[in-house]
Amino acid sequence: MEQKKIDRINELARKSRTPEGLTPEEKEEQTALRNEFRAAIKSNLTAQLENIEFVDEPAKENKK
Repeated sequence: MEQKKIDRINELARKSRTPEGLTPEEKEEQTALRNEFRAAIKSNLTAQLENIEFVDEPAKENKK
């Protein structure tokens, strides 16, 4: 996700905490941007998990 969009999410979050709040259009934009952010995070996490390689050491047997 572009830094510009992340900055916009933060800008809208700050504005939502002010007395004037967000307009209905801004609320829709905020929801859309948040959903896009969540999708990007989910995609990145999925890619990381798919690239994990488990290495199993052979079991050491105690033979006497």
